[in-house]
Amino acid sequence: MNKASSLFWPALVTPKNAIVKQTEQLSRSQKLLTELGLVKPGCNGTYQIMPIAQRAVDKCINLVQRNMQEAGGQKISMPVLTPTQLWKKTGRLEGDISEFYMVRDRSGKQFLMSPTHEEAVTAMLATTAPISYRQLPLRLYQIGPKFRDELKSRFGLMRAKEFLMKDMYTFDVTKEAAEKTYARISNTYAQFFRQLEVPFVTVEAATGIMGGSLSHEYHYISPVGEDTLLKCNNCGYAGNVEVFGNTSANTCPSCQGSQLIPVRGVEVAHTFLLGDKYSKPLGATFLNTSGKPETLVMGCYGIGITRVIAAALEVLSTEQELRWPKLLAPYDVCLIGPKQGSKEQVPAEGVEIELLQQLTQICGAEELLHDDRKELTIGKRLFDAKRLGHPLTIVVGTKAVQKEEPKLELHLSGAEKLELELPEVLSLVTAHVRHKQQLLQESATNEQDIAQLRTQGRTLS
Repeated sequence: MNKASSLFWPALVTPKNAIVKQTEQLSRSQKLLTELGLVKPGCNGTYQIMPIAQRAVDKCINLVQRNMQEAGGQKISMPVLTPTQLWKKTGRLEGDISEFYMVRDRSGKQFLMSPTHEEAVTAMLATTAPISYRQLPLRLYQIGPKFRDELKSRFGLMRAKEFLMKDMYTFDVTKEAAEKTYARISNTYAQFFRQLEVPFVTVEAATGIMGGSLSHEYHYISPVGEDTLLKCNNCGYAGNVEVFGNTSANTCPSCQGSQLIPVRGVEVAHTFLLGDKYSKPLGATFLNTSGKPETLVMGCYGIGITRVIAAALEVLSTEQELRWPKLLAPYDVCLIGPKQGSKEQVPAEGVEIELLQQLTQICGAEELLHDDRKELTIGKRLFDAKRLGHPLTIVVGTKAVQKEEPKLELHLSGAEKLELELPEVLSLVTAHVRHKQQLLQESATNEQDIAQLRTQGRTLS
Protein backbone atom coordinates (compact mmCIF):
# COMPACT_ATOMS: atom_id res chain seq x y z
CA MET A 1 0.00 0.00 0.00
CA ASN A 2 1.19 3.54 -0.78
CA LYS A 3 1.58 5.86 2.21
CA ALA A 4 1.67 9.62 1.78
CA SER A 5 4.16 9.96 4.63
CA SER A 6 6.71 7.96 2.62
CA LEU A 7 6.27 9.72 -0.73
CA PHE A 8 9.00 11.94 -2.16
CA TRP A 9 6.80 14.87 -2.95
CA PRO A 10 8.77 18.17 -3.06
CA ALA A 11 5.88 20.63 -3.30
CA LEU A 12 6.81 24.30 -3.61
CA VAL A 13 6.12 26.31 -0.48
CA THR A 14 5.63 30.03 -1.14
CA PRO A 15 5.42 32.37 1.89
CA LYS A 16 2.11 34.21 2.12
CA ASN A 17 3.57 37.68 1.62
CA ALA A 18 6.17 36.66 -0.98
CA ILE A 19 6.22 38.48 -4.30
CA VAL A 20 6.61 35.95 -7.09
CA LYS A 21 8.26 37.27 -10.25
CA GLN A 22 6.86 35.67 -13.37
CA THR A 23 9.78 35.15 -15.75
CA GLU A 24 7.89 33.17 -18.40
CA GLN A 25 4.40 32.34 -19.52
CA LEU A 26 3.27 29.21 -17.68
CA SER A 27 0.62 26.80 -18.87
CA ARG A 28 -1.95 25.53 -16.39
CA SER A 29 -0.51 22.02 -16.34
CA GLN A 30 3.07 23.27 -15.96
CA LYS A 31 2.15 25.52 -13.04
CA LEU A 32 0.24 22.82 -11.16
CA LEU A 33 2.72 20.00 -11.78
CA THR A 34 5.57 22.22 -10.57
CA GLU A 35 3.80 23.71 -7.55
CA LEU A 36 2.61 20.30 -6.39
CA GLY A 37 6.07 18.78 -6.65
CA LEU A 38 5.16 16.26 -9.35
CA VAL A 39 7.64 17.64 -11.86
CA LYS A 40 10.82 19.63 -11.15
CA PRO A 41 12.59 21.78 -13.74
CA GLY A 42 16.12 20.68 -14.59
CA CYS A 43 18.15 22.88 -16.89
CA ASN A 44 16.35 24.92 -19.54
CA GLY A 45 13.84 22.71 -21.37
CA THR A 46 14.40 19.57 -19.28
CA TYR A 47 12.31 18.18 -16.44
CA GLN A 48 12.68 15.70 -13.60
CA ILE A 49 9.61 13.56 -13.04
CA MET A 50 8.87 12.79 -9.40
CA PRO A 51 7.32 9.52 -8.09
CA ILE A 52 3.63 10.54 -8.22
CA ALA A 53 3.85 11.79 -11.82
CA GLN A 54 6.04 8.83 -12.77
CA ARG A 55 3.11 6.57 -11.96
CA ALA A 56 1.04 8.42 -14.58
CA VAL A 57 3.89 8.13 -17.09
CA ASP A 58 4.16 4.38 -16.47
CA LYS A 59 0.40 3.97 -16.91
CA CYS A 60 0.51 5.89 -20.18
CA ILE A 61 3.38 3.69 -21.41
CA ASN A 62 1.48 0.53 -20.47
CA LEU A 63 -1.66 1.74 -22.24
CA VAL A 64 0.28 2.63 -25.38
CA GLN A 65 2.03 -0.75 -25.37
CA ARG A 66 -1.28 -2.54 -24.92
CA ASN A 67 -2.62 -0.81 -28.01
CA MET A 68 0.53 -1.26 -30.09
CA GLN A 69 0.64 -4.98 -29.36
CA GLU A 70 -3.04 -5.29 -30.23
CA ALA A 71 -2.17 -3.72 -33.59
CA GLY A 72 0.55 -6.30 -34.21
CA GLY A 73 3.45 -4.23 -32.92
CA GLN A 74 6.69 -5.78 -31.69
CA LYS A 75 8.79 -3.80 -29.22
CA ILE A 76 12.45 -3.06 -29.88
CA SER A 77 15.06 -0.60 -28.56
CA MET A 78 17.28 1.53 -30.79
CA PRO A 79 20.42 3.45 -29.78
CA VAL A 80 19.90 7.15 -29.05
CA LEU A 81 22.93 7.98 -31.23
CA THR A 82 22.45 7.70 -35.01
CA PRO A 83 25.42 8.18 -37.38
CA THR A 84 24.93 11.31 -39.47
CA GLN A 85 26.09 9.31 -42.50
CA LEU A 86 22.66 7.63 -42.60
CA TRP A 87 20.94 11.01 -42.73
CA LYS A 88 23.24 12.03 -45.58
CA LYS A 89 22.09 9.01 -47.60
CA THR A 90 18.41 9.96 -47.24
CA GLY A 91 19.09 13.66 -47.85
CA ARG A 92 17.70 14.81 -44.52
CA LEU A 93 21.06 16.14 -43.31
CA GLU A 94 20.82 18.85 -45.99
CA GLY A 95 17.45 20.02 -44.65
CA ASP A 96 16.74 22.26 -41.67
CA ILE A 97 18.38 20.43 -38.78
CA SER A 98 18.89 23.47 -36.56
CA GLU A 99 16.83 21.96 -33.75
CA PHE A 100 18.74 18.67 -33.65
CA TYR A 101 21.63 17.90 -31.31
CA MET A 102 24.92 16.76 -32.85
CA VAL A 103 27.76 15.08 -30.96
CA ARG A 104 31.17 13.72 -31.94
CA ASP A 105 33.04 10.78 -30.48
CA ARG A 106 36.78 10.91 -29.75
CA SER A 107 37.60 9.79 -33.28
CA GLY A 108 35.65 12.68 -34.76
CA LYS A 109 32.71 10.62 -36.02
CA GLN A 110 29.50 12.64 -35.89
CA PHE A 111 26.16 11.45 -34.49
CA LEU A 112 22.65 12.79 -34.10
CA MET A 113 20.96 12.50 -30.73
CA SER A 114 18.01 11.03 -32.55
CA PRO A 115 14.87 13.13 -32.69
CA THR A 116 13.40 10.23 -34.68
CA HIS A 117 14.67 6.86 -35.94
CA GLU A 118 13.57 6.34 -39.57
CA GLU A 119 17.12 6.04 -40.88
CA ALA A 120 18.35 3.89 -38.01
CA VAL A 121 15.57 1.31 -38.15
CA THR A 122 15.64 1.16 -41.96
CA ALA A 123 19.40 0.64 -41.97
CA MET A 124 18.91 -2.14 -39.42
CA LEU A 125 16.59 -3.98 -41.81
CA ALA A 126 18.90 -3.30 -44.75
CA THR A 127 21.72 -5.10 -42.96
CA THR A 128 19.54 -8.01 -41.87
CA ALA A 129 19.61 -11.33 -43.71
CA PRO A 130 17.15 -11.31 -46.63
CA ILE A 131 13.61 -10.68 -45.39
CA SER A 132 10.92 -12.78 -46.99
CA TYR A 133 7.53 -11.43 -48.02
CA ARG A 134 6.14 -14.05 -45.63
CA GLN A 135 7.57 -12.05 -42.68
CA LEU A 136 5.67 -8.92 -43.66
CA PRO A 137 4.10 -6.71 -42.55
CA LEU A 138 6.59 -5.78 -39.84
CA ARG A 139 5.43 -3.32 -37.16
CA LEU A 140 8.32 -2.39 -34.87
CA TYR A 141 7.99 0.14 -32.07
CA GLN A 142 10.01 1.54 -29.20
CA ILE A 143 9.46 3.88 -26.27
CA GLY A 144 12.32 6.09 -25.21
CA PRO A 145 13.79 9.60 -24.96
CA LYS A 146 13.98 11.95 -27.93
CA PHE A 147 15.92 15.21 -28.17
CA ARG A 148 15.18 18.47 -29.95
CA ASP A 149 16.87 21.81 -29.36
CA GLU A 150 13.63 23.77 -29.18
CA LEU A 151 14.06 27.46 -29.93
CA LYS A 152 11.31 28.19 -27.42
CA SER A 153 10.98 25.37 -24.90
CA ARG A 154 7.90 26.27 -22.91
CA PHE A 155 4.77 25.00 -21.22
CA GLY A 156 6.71 22.35 -19.34
CA LEU A 157 6.38 18.83 -20.70
CA MET A 158 4.41 20.06 -23.72
CA ARG A 159 7.45 21.61 -25.40
CA ALA A 160 10.65 20.23 -23.87
CA LYS A 161 14.15 19.61 -25.22
CA GLU A 162 14.09 16.04 -23.95
CA PHE A 163 10.86 14.08 -23.99
CA LEU A 164 9.49 10.56 -23.96
CA MET A 165 8.01 9.20 -27.17
CA LYS A 166 6.59 6.04 -28.69
CA ASP A 167 7.66 5.63 -32.31
CA MET A 168 6.54 2.78 -34.56
CA TYR A 169 7.98 1.91 -37.98
CA THR A 170 6.07 -0.35 -40.35
CA PHE A 171 7.26 -2.23 -43.43
CA ASP A 172 4.99 -3.66 -46.14
CA VAL A 173 5.29 -5.34 -49.53
CA THR A 174 3.22 -2.86 -51.56
CA LYS A 175 1.77 0.64 -51.42
CA GLU A 176 -1.71 -0.88 -51.04
CA ALA A 177 -0.59 -3.05 -48.12
CA ALA A 178 1.06 -0.02 -46.51
CA GLU A 179 -2.22 1.90 -46.83
CA LYS A 180 -4.02 -0.90 -44.99
CA THR A 181 -1.40 -0.78 -42.26
CA TYR A 182 -1.83 3.01 -42.08
CA ALA A 183 -5.57 2.55 -41.64
CA ARG A 184 -5.03 -0.11 -38.98
CA ILE A 185 -2.61 1.97 -36.89
CA SER A 186 -4.72 5.10 -37.34
CA ASN A 187 -7.69 3.21 -35.96
CA THR A 188 -5.59 2.04 -33.01
CA TYR A 189 -4.52 5.64 -32.33
CA ALA A 190 -8.15 6.73 -32.29
CA GLN A 191 -8.91 3.91 -29.86
CA PHE A 192 -6.06 4.99 -27.54
CA PHE A 193 -7.31 8.58 -27.44
CA ARG A 194 -10.90 7.47 -26.85
CA GLN A 195 -9.71 5.43 -23.87
CA LEU A 196 -8.25 8.59 -22.33
CA GLU A 197 -11.66 10.30 -22.55
CA VAL A 198 -10.16 13.65 -23.52
CA PRO A 199 -11.73 15.32 -26.59
CA PHE A 200 -9.32 15.11 -29.53
CA VAL A 201 -9.32 15.92 -33.22
CA THR A 202 -7.58 14.13 -36.09
CA VAL A 203 -6.35 16.54 -38.77
CA GLU A 204 -4.71 16.35 -42.17
CA ALA A 205 -1.09 17.50 -41.80
CA ALA A 206 1.91 18.47 -43.90
CA THR A 207 4.55 15.75 -44.30
CA GLY A 208 7.37 18.26 -43.73
CA ILE A 209 10.91 17.01 -43.15
CA MET A 210 9.60 13.46 -42.64
CA GLY A 211 8.37 13.20 -46.23
CA GLY A 212 5.91 10.69 -47.63
CA SER A 213 2.51 10.97 -49.26
CA LEU A 214 0.12 11.23 -46.34
CA SER A 215 0.17 12.52 -42.79
CA HIS A 216 -2.27 13.06 -39.94
CA GLU A 217 -1.89 14.75 -36.56
CA TYR A 218 -3.83 14.15 -33.36
CA HIS A 219 -4.53 17.27 -31.33
CA TYR A 220 -5.99 18.36 -28.04
CA ILE A 221 -7.73 21.71 -28.46
CA SER A 222 -6.23 24.29 -26.09
CA PRO A 223 -5.47 28.03 -26.08
CA VAL A 224 -1.80 27.23 -25.42
CA GLY A 225 -1.58 25.06 -28.54
CA GLU A 226 1.09 26.12 -31.02
CA ASP A 227 -0.71 24.85 -34.13
CA THR A 228 -3.59 26.55 -35.91
CA LEU A 229 -6.21 24.06 -37.08
CA LEU A 230 -9.15 24.60 -39.39
CA LYS A 231 -12.29 22.57 -38.74
CA CYS A 232 -15.19 22.34 -41.17
CA ASN A 233 -18.59 22.55 -39.47
CA ASN A 234 -20.21 21.23 -42.64
CA CYS A 235 -18.45 17.89 -43.34
CA GLY A 236 -16.19 17.34 -40.32
CA TYR A 237 -12.90 17.78 -42.21
CA ALA A 238 -10.02 19.14 -40.13
CA GLY A 239 -6.58 20.22 -41.26
CA ASN A 240 -3.49 21.95 -39.99
CA VAL A 241 -3.32 25.38 -41.60
CA GLU A 242 0.07 24.31 -43.05
CA VAL A 243 -1.61 21.97 -45.55
CA PHE A 244 -3.43 24.84 -47.23
CA GLY A 245 -0.23 26.40 -48.54
CA ASN A 246 -1.07 29.26 -50.89
CA THR A 247 -4.65 28.11 -51.41
CA SER A 248 -7.57 29.81 -49.74
CA ALA A 249 -7.93 28.98 -46.07
CA ASN A 250 -11.62 29.90 -46.34
CA THR A 251 -12.66 26.90 -48.45
CA CYS A 252 -12.88 23.32 -47.17
CA PRO A 253 -10.76 21.07 -49.44
CA SER A 254 -13.15 18.18 -48.79
CA CYS A 255 -16.65 19.62 -49.39
CA GLN A 256 -15.72 23.05 -50.82
CA GLY A 257 -17.80 24.70 -48.11
CA SER A 258 -16.91 27.89 -46.28
CA GLN A 259 -17.63 26.75 -42.73
CA LEU A 260 -13.97 26.60 -41.62
CA ILE A 261 -13.38 27.55 -37.98
CA PRO A 262 -9.83 28.21 -36.67
CA VAL A 263 -8.84 26.67 -33.32
CA ARG A 264 -5.54 26.17 -31.46
CA GLY A 265 -4.25 22.65 -30.98
CA VAL A 266 -1.52 20.79 -29.07
CA GLU A 267 -0.11 18.02 -31.26
CA VAL A 268 0.14 14.78 -29.26
CA ALA A 269 0.59 12.19 -32.02
CA HIS A 270 1.51 12.01 -35.70
CA THR A 271 1.27 9.39 -38.45
CA PHE A 272 3.07 9.27 -41.83
CA LEU A 273 2.77 7.09 -44.93
CA LEU A 274 6.41 7.24 -46.08
CA GLY A 275 6.56 5.00 -49.15
CA ASP A 276 10.20 4.29 -50.12
CA LYS A 277 11.69 7.64 -49.00
CA TYR A 278 14.04 5.87 -46.57
CA SER A 279 14.04 2.25 -47.71
CA LYS A 280 15.19 3.00 -51.27
CA PRO A 281 18.35 5.09 -50.51
CA LEU A 282 19.29 2.79 -47.62
CA GLY A 283 18.73 -0.41 -49.59
CA ALA A 284 16.08 -2.00 -47.36
CA THR A 285 14.50 -4.79 -49.39
CA PHE A 286 12.56 -8.03 -49.11
CA LEU A 287 12.39 -11.11 -51.33
CA ASN A 288 9.11 -11.34 -53.28
CA THR A 289 7.25 -14.51 -54.29
CA SER A 290 9.74 -15.00 -57.11
CA GLY A 291 12.70 -14.69 -54.77
CA LYS A 292 13.71 -11.31 -56.21
CA PRO A 293 14.45 -8.24 -54.05
CA GLU A 294 11.93 -5.40 -53.86
CA THR A 295 12.05 -2.17 -51.87
CA LEU A 296 10.13 -2.15 -48.58
CA VAL A 297 7.23 0.32 -48.24
CA MET A 298 7.23 2.23 -44.95
CA GLY A 299 5.10 4.12 -42.49
CA CYS A 300 5.94 5.75 -39.15
CA TYR A 301 3.74 6.58 -36.18
CA GLY A 302 4.58 8.64 -33.09
CA ILE A 303 2.89 9.38 -29.77
CA GLY A 304 4.40 11.89 -27.35
CA ILE A 305 4.05 10.09 -24.01
CA THR A 306 4.93 12.99 -21.72
CA ARG A 307 3.19 15.48 -23.99
CA VAL A 308 -0.05 13.47 -23.94
CA ILE A 309 -0.05 13.62 -20.14
CA ALA A 310 0.69 17.34 -19.93
CA ALA A 311 -1.76 18.25 -22.68
CA ALA A 312 -4.54 16.12 -21.18
CA LEU A 313 -4.03 17.85 -17.83
CA GLU A 314 -4.06 21.21 -19.62
CA VAL A 315 -7.47 20.46 -21.11
CA LEU A 316 -9.10 18.83 -18.07
CA SER A 317 -7.68 20.72 -15.07
CA THR A 318 -8.83 23.90 -13.37
CA GLU A 319 -6.48 26.72 -12.38
CA GLN A 320 -6.19 25.26 -8.87
CA GLU A 321 -6.70 21.50 -9.21
CA LEU A 322 -5.39 18.76 -11.48
CA ARG A 323 -7.85 16.56 -13.35
CA TRP A 324 -6.52 13.27 -14.70
CA PRO A 325 -7.81 10.92 -17.38
CA LYS A 326 -9.11 7.97 -15.35
CA LEU A 327 -6.61 5.54 -16.84
CA LEU A 328 -3.65 7.81 -16.08
CA ALA A 329 -4.47 9.03 -12.56
CA PRO A 330 -1.53 8.13 -10.26
CA TYR A 331 -3.93 6.55 -7.74
CA ASP A 332 -7.61 5.62 -7.93
CA VAL A 333 -8.42 6.28 -4.28
CA CYS A 334 -6.96 8.45 -1.53
CA LEU A 335 -8.03 7.57 2.03
CA ILE A 336 -7.75 10.20 4.76
CA GLY A 337 -8.11 9.09 8.38
CA PRO A 338 -8.74 11.08 11.62
CA LYS A 339 -6.27 13.62 12.97
CA GLN A 340 -3.88 12.48 15.62
CA GLY A 341 -5.11 13.45 19.08
CA SER A 342 -8.69 14.14 18.01
CA LYS A 343 -11.49 12.80 20.20
CA GLU A 344 -12.72 10.51 17.42
CA GLN A 345 -9.26 9.14 16.57
CA VAL A 346 -9.52 5.75 18.28
CA PRO A 347 -12.99 4.66 17.05
CA ALA A 348 -12.46 6.26 13.62
CA GLU A 349 -9.21 4.36 13.12
CA GLY A 350 -11.17 1.12 13.47
CA VAL A 351 -13.33 2.20 10.53
CA GLU A 352 -10.20 3.35 8.66
CA ILE A 353 -8.47 -0.05 9.03
CA GLU A 354 -11.57 -1.91 7.89
CA LEU A 355 -11.93 0.44 4.92
CA LEU A 356 -8.30 -0.01 3.91
CA GLN A 357 -8.81 -3.77 3.75
CA GLN A 358 -11.98 -3.52 1.69
CA LEU A 359 -10.55 -0.93 -0.70
CA THR A 360 -7.48 -3.09 -1.26
CA GLN A 361 -9.72 -5.94 -2.35
CA ILE A 362 -11.70 -3.71 -4.74
CA CYS A 363 -9.02 -1.62 -6.44
CA GLY A 364 -5.76 -3.26 -5.37
CA ALA A 365 -3.09 -2.00 -3.00
CA GLU A 366 -1.16 -0.30 -5.80
CA GLU A 367 -4.09 1.95 -6.68
CA LEU A 368 -4.71 3.04 -3.08
CA LEU A 369 -2.98 6.00 -1.42
CA HIS A 370 -3.31 6.15 2.37
CA ASP A 371 -2.73 9.69 3.60
CA ASP A 372 -1.37 8.69 6.98
CA ARG A 373 0.09 12.13 7.81
CA LYS A 374 -2.08 12.33 10.90
CA GLU A 375 -0.12 15.19 12.39
CA LEU A 376 -1.92 17.30 9.77
CA THR A 377 -5.57 18.26 9.95
CA ILE A 378 -8.10 16.52 7.75
CA GLY A 379 -8.66 19.86 6.01
CA LYS A 380 -5.00 20.23 5.03
CA ARG A 381 -4.80 16.68 3.71
CA LEU A 382 -8.08 17.07 1.85
CA PHE A 383 -6.79 20.29 0.28
CA ASP A 384 -3.72 18.42 -1.01
CA ALA A 385 -5.83 15.52 -2.28
CA LYS A 386 -8.13 17.83 -4.23
CA ARG A 387 -5.23 19.68 -5.82
CA LEU A 388 -3.58 16.40 -6.80
CA GLY A 389 -6.80 15.38 -8.50
CA HIS A 390 -7.35 11.89 -7.11
CA PRO A 391 -10.48 10.49 -8.79
CA LEU A 392 -11.88 9.40 -5.39
CA THR A 393 -10.95 10.77 -1.96
CA ILE A 394 -12.55 9.21 1.13
CA VAL A 395 -12.47 10.93 4.53
CA VAL A 396 -13.00 9.05 7.79
CA GLY A 397 -14.00 11.89 10.11
CA THR A 398 -16.31 12.66 13.02
CA LYS A 399 -19.46 11.49 11.23
CA ALA A 400 -17.92 8.06 10.61
CA VAL A 401 -18.29 7.17 14.30
CA GLN A 402 -21.63 8.74 15.12
CA LYS A 403 -24.07 6.22 16.61
CA GLU A 404 -26.90 6.79 14.19
CA GLU A 405 -26.25 6.47 10.45
CA PRO A 406 -22.45 6.79 10.42
CA LYS A 407 -21.29 8.53 7.25
CA LEU A 408 -18.08 8.84 5.27
CA GLU A 409 -17.16 11.80 3.11
CA LEU A 410 -16.57 10.96 -0.55
CA HIS A 411 -14.99 13.60 -2.79
CA LEU A 412 -15.15 12.89 -6.50
CA SER A 413 -12.63 14.86 -8.55
CA GLY A 414 -14.35 18.01 -9.77
CA ALA A 415 -17.61 17.35 -7.89
CA GLU A 416 -19.26 18.32 -4.62
CA LYS A 417 -18.65 16.13 -1.59
CA LEU A 418 -21.05 13.32 -0.77
CA GLU A 419 -21.87 11.97 2.69
CA LEU A 420 -22.54 8.27 2.27
CA GLU A 421 -22.71 5.08 4.26
CA LEU A 422 -19.87 2.59 3.88
CA PRO A 423 -21.64 0.24 1.42
CA GLU A 424 -22.50 3.20 -0.84
CA VAL A 425 -18.88 4.37 -0.86
CA LEU A 426 -17.62 0.91 -1.73
CA SER A 427 -20.22 0.67 -4.48
CA LEU A 428 -18.96 3.88 -6.10
CA VAL A 429 -15.35 2.73 -5.87
CA THR A 430 -16.37 -0.54 -7.52
CA ALA A 431 -18.14 1.39 -10.30
CA HIS A 432 -14.98 3.45 -10.89
CA VAL A 433 -12.83 0.33 -11.18
CA ARG A 434 -15.38 -1.30 -13.50
CA HIS A 435 -15.41 1.79 -15.73
CA LYS A 436 -11.63 1.64 -16.06
CA GLN A 437 -11.85 -2.02 -17.02
CA GLN A 438 -14.44 -1.21 -19.67
CA LEU A 439 -12.16 1.44 -21.15
CA LEU A 440 -9.32 -1.06 -21.34
CA GLN A 441 -11.53 -3.64 -22.98
CA GLU A 442 -12.56 -1.29 -25.77
CA SER A 443 -11.24 -2.79 -28.98
CA ALA A 444 -10.63 -1.05 -32.22
CA THR A 445 -13.71 -1.26 -34.42
CA ASN A 446 -13.45 -2.70 -37.89
CA GLU A 447 -10.37 -1.41 -39.66
CA GLN A 448 -10.90 1.98 -41.22
CA ASP A 449 -10.85 1.78 -44.96
CA ILE A 450 -9.25 4.30 -47.25
CA ALA A 451 -12.55 6.06 -47.92
CA GLN A 452 -12.94 6.84 -44.20
CA LEU A 453 -9.45 8.30 -44.06
CA ARG A 454 -10.28 10.58 -46.95
CA THR A 455 -12.68 12.46 -44.65
CA GLN A 456 -9.57 13.67 -42.84
CA GLY A 457 -7.20 13.90 -45.84
CA ARG A 458 -7.50 14.69 -49.50
CA THR A 459 -5.40 11.96 -51.05
CA LEU A 460 -3.70 8.64 -50.53
CA SER A 461 -1.63 8.95 -53.68
